[in-house]
Amino acid sequence: MSPFTTTRSRSVAALGERELIRRIRRWLGDVSPAAPFGIGDDCAVIPATRRAQLVTTDPVIHGRHFDDSVSARAVGAKLLKRNLSDIAAMGGRPVAAVVSLALAPETGTAWLRSFYLGLAATARRYHVKIVGGDITQAPRGFFGAFLTLHGEASGRLITRRGARVGDQLYVSGRLGGSRLGHHFRFVPRIAEGAWLAGRPEVVAMMDVSDGLANDLAALTPRGLTAALDATAIPISPAARRRARQTGAQPLAHALGDGEDYELLVVVRPTAATTPLARAWSRRFPALGLTRLGVFVPTGRRPAGALNLAAYRGYEHLR
Repeated sequence: MSPFTTTRSRSVAALGERELIRRIRRWLGDVSPAAPFGIGDDCAVIPATRRAQLVTTDPVIHGRHFDDSVSARAVGAKLLKRNLSDIAAMGGRPVAAVVSLALAPETGTAWLRSFYLGLAATARRYHVKIVGGDITQAPRGFFGAFLTLHGEASGRLITRRGARVGDQLYVSGRLGGSRLGHHFRFVPRIAEGAWLAGRPEVVAMMDVSDGLANDLAALTPRGLTAALDATAIPISPAARRRARQTGAQPLAHALGDGEDYELLVVVRPTAATTPLARAWSRRFPALGLTRLGVFVPTGRRPAGALNLAAYRGYEHLR
């Protein structure tokens, strides 16, 4: 369904900003607390804690992140979920979000209501409060929603840095084929990220959003390279279906499609590696955790190891 309408009485232009904000409060319901801890003041107030604070931001833009084939509720859910995935990648807990809208005057109020209902349902599921934001008028035919999510460390804070030679690489779930629906139906790995952050053998982590072939570079220190086993890559059924459509290899889709929102994890090569896998299976029996390979010095990648340079993930502005 298109975000836009040709009937002015059904558009945000017929409401004006004040009435639209009033309706947004109503659409959000109990996930939007009263000011100053929610919408209605110059700033929202987020109570301080003793834990490290996390902040991330991501948008959804019509024509870039979704089109008219996607329901408004799914768009609202994705806006929050893609930010939740960033919090999960650092082992954190989400707390509160602000949402800014850039709306063309012909944006339909029915579509926007469904968008907010999807956002609110997801916020309720993950215990996130929507505490404020902003609305600005955009050019004709433009819809953009921009969410900034605040969170806190749930325990030990995990970053992308910390890998060294001999460390092993793991990934949760399966990869590829996101365009066949996964990029809206994915589940942010909040519980999994917090659990991994509590494991001493886990030393670095990130979420896979732009494809493993692209994202792995952010985990790889200078002087090292990843020696991956191509046969170990967990290829999703959707990636195999996508390969039949495009004629490319399923592996290429698994490595390059992006928007998997799975966790890429660096683990110390200790005797605790096997207990880690066993503990994961007990805690998350429906979700795989696959060993992909190991970090080796640059120039010493074994013969037969996957050459990631032959694959491309998604890169903005390219």
